[in-house]
Amino acid sequence: METLKHPISCSLVSFTGYALYTVFGQPSNELRHPFEEHEE
Repeated sequence: METLKHPISCSLVSFTGYALYTVFGQPSNELRHPFEEHEE
């Protein structure tokens, strides 16, 4: 049973991270780019 603890915990952490990523979307899409907003 000790041998299954590591793969199960890794897959659980991976699934949680993927679920949070899909719920909140890519964070880089919502970040504004100040250099593109600046006009000379």
